Amino acid sequence: MNLTLYIWRQKDRHSPGKMVRYEVKDVNPDMSFLELLDVLNQQLIERGEEPVAFDHDCREGICGSCGMMINGQAHGPQRATTACQLHMRHFKDGDTIYVEPWRARAFPVIKDLVVDRSAFDRIIAAGGYISVSTGGAPDANSIPVPKTNADLAMDAAACIGCGACVAACPNASAMLFTAAKVAHLALLPQGQPERTRRVLNMVQQMDKEGFGGCTNIGECSAACPKEISLDFIAMLNRELIRATASRQDD
Repeated sequence: MNLTLYIWRQKDRHSPGKMVRYEVKDVNPDMSFLELLDVLNQQLIERGEEPVAFDHDCREGICGSCGMMINGQAHGPQRATTACQLHMRHFKDGDTIYVEPWRARAFPVIKDLVVDRSAFDRIIAAGGYISVSTGGAPDANSIPVPKTNADLAMDAAACIGCGACVAACPNASAMLFTAAKVAHLALLPQGQPERTRRVLNMVQQMDKEGFGGCTNIGECSAACPKEISLDFIAMLNRELIRATASRQDD
């Protein structure tokens, strides 16, 4: 396959960026999209040019490090697939592909396709954890958890924090990410001691980071490589109402 790539190049967060055209020849259809960028970067290095900077780590669709807009879609055209698991066989010989970083005020571009997603870390630090000791596996398994709650908690825990939900949302909202993290712990007995404080603090931090509001468009869930359901946003709203009322009663 021979492909034409237009890739966003930006020296640093303070420099203007622009799309740069590259031709990549003899692309193997079994390559992943990140391996395509590896091939391009090797060619750029051999020509003495600066390689394209992009985030990646596990390349198994688990860590959430990779993320980029491919032809205007978060992680590209394949549903429920991260960029590292997107293979070139989903494109055609002669295609032109546009590659850009996530676009959101809360995700400033650091370089090329790399954005600063530390806003997600600060939302987690505001409450996305439990302080109770759960002991070893036998101790944790001794606490009964209803099957429905266990299944829902597992679904919410599938969020890998890649940021596709923010990039796909017209408002750059982080509601789906925050909702998944709040719901995961709210559904489990170990998450109850900090349940009220958690949702209040995480939503407050989310707003402080400059993410936009949710208007129920649903692009976040459609773009999510782990298919996190919009139902968790509804659950987040219920958790927030309950916690706000509980705080007012104190």
